Amino acid sequence: MESVCEGIDVVGAIRDLFRLHGSGQTVLPEEAYLGWKNDLGEQVRSLNMPGYVGGSLNIAGTKIINGNIANPSRGLPRASGLTMVYDKTSVRINCVMEGAYLSSLRTACVTALSADVFKGREIEQVAVIGAGVLAQAHIELLAKRLPHLSSIRIFDISSERIASLRAEVSALLQAKGVELRETATAEEAIRAAQLIIPATTTTSGYIPFAWLQPGAILVNISLDDPLPEVVFKAAKVVVDDWKLVKDDPRRLIGRMYRAGQIIGPDEPADEQSAEGQQRRRIDAELGEVVAGKKEGRQHLDDIILMNPFGMSIEDVTLAAHVYQKALEMNIGVWLER
Repeated sequence: MESVCEGIDVVGAIRDLFRLHGSGQTVLPEEAYLGWKNDLGEQVRSLNMPGYVGGSLNIAGTKIINGNIANPSRGLPRASGLTMVYDKTSVRINCVMEGAYLSSLRTACVTALSADVFKGREIEQVAVIGAGVLAQAHIELLAKRLPHLSSIRIFDISSERIASLRAEVSALLQAKGVELRETATAEEAIRAAQLIIPATTTTSGYIPFAWLQPGAILVNISLDDPLPEVVFKAAKVVVDDWKLVKDDPRRLIGRMYRAGQIIGPDEPADEQSAEGQQRRRIDAELGEVVAGKKEGRQHLDDIILMNPFGMSIEDVTLAAHVYQKALEMNIGVWLER
């Protein structure tokens, strides 16, 4: 998977996907979320996420990804899964591929695309909170894509995780002249950065608006890292898909929507509730900004919150490109039908 993806413009593929999504050329069903307790009483989950992408790809597929946050203590990845792409005519499964790497890569691609779309001042400092697989995917991609990047500040409650991550990315960062600097607190990392990426599993917010410097881009790929005040005070709040975000009761903006604090980008609702409570309108979906239907950054000092849910069509898009590239490279194992 890694060798095939090296030969693909993955961020360009995700940009094209958002352009299609913003113009209504995708089908994105609700994900099937299965949560239960395993035999040790640990909370675990399985996600099944189908999707269809039109345009020149004209492809459908699905992603299955399972997770247990206790797995790293056993020497196992927190998440693992499979991604499948279907034949365009018969819709039989054409290819089964490893899904966790692809999932982390497409998440990093959305962050990289957000950095492009909402670019203000040059990004010289990046903050990454958490030192897991998603952190590694972001560091490897951004180090290659941000020409002015000089330092990545990272915080994790486990110094051992940072040490393991450093061993994985040190050669690339040295080649790119980028320093990986461990900080004592999340605040220290975030205050210095123009691009902030929380990649944690926390369910308690901890990032106040005051930590964000003028012009900062916060890409909230986690659940709850920003406090609600960041949603209210940011100059722009953008999501990848409003329906998915608002329907999710497990994440910050979905809960704020249920509490009457948030309204959608095009919802015909008053920006003040009957009780006089102020409501924050979501400014746009990312696809609308990519397609030029809505405006992104207006001023250099705008603080922008990008809050992606994570969409199956991103996985399907990259999987389609991987499948075609693998055929060209004759990489993979053929299975009898």
